Amino acid sequence: MAQKEKGEDGIVAEIEKKITEAFEVFDRESNKTVDVREIGCIVRSLGCFPNEAEVQELLAQIEVEEPGGFVHLEQFLPVMTKVLLERSFRFWPIPEDVILHAFEALDENKCGYITKEDLVKHLTEEGEPFSQEEMEDMLAVALDPETNTLRYRDYLKKLVVDETKTFPFNV
Repeated sequence: MAQKEKGEDGIVAEIEKKITEAFEVFDRESNKTVDVREIGCIVRSLGCFPNEAEVQELLAQIEVEEPGGFVHLEQFLPVMTKVLLERSFRFWPIPEDVILHAFEALDENKCGYITKEDLVKHLTEEGEPFSQEEMEDMLAVALDPETNTLRYRDYLKKLVVDETKTFPFNV
C-alpha cells in the first residue's frame, strides 16, 4: 500500500512540476502570476485541447483576482493537476477520422478542397466563431498559396496530434 501511495505521489509531483514549468513560461514578471488571457495557452502547452468555452469553465474553478485580471500559480496548480490526473476526455484531441468527416461535410462538391471564401464563412458564422486574428493565422498555414484553397487531407496531417508526445507523463 505504501508503495502504491508513493507512486501516486510521484505522479502528482511530476504533473505539478510540468504545470509549474508551463506556467512560468508565461509569468513575465516572475511573481507566480499570469494574465488570465494566457491560461488557454498554458493548458494547451500541457497537451490539452479545450475550446474557449472549456477554458472559461476552467477559469470559473480558479480564483481570479478580477475579471480580466491575473491568475496565481497557487490557485491554478490544484485545478490543472486535477484535470490532468482525471485525463478529462473533453480536453483531448479530436480523432483524425472525426476531423476528416467534418472537412468532408464542408466540401459540398466532394472535390477534396474547400475554397477560402467557404472556409471563412463557416469559421466566422457558425459554431464557435474564429476571431479575425485566429482566422488569419489559420489561413496563413492552411491555404494552398497557388490555388487559395484548403486541401483538407494535406492540412489534416498538420492537425493530427500524437498524444504520446503531447502528454509527457503517464498517469
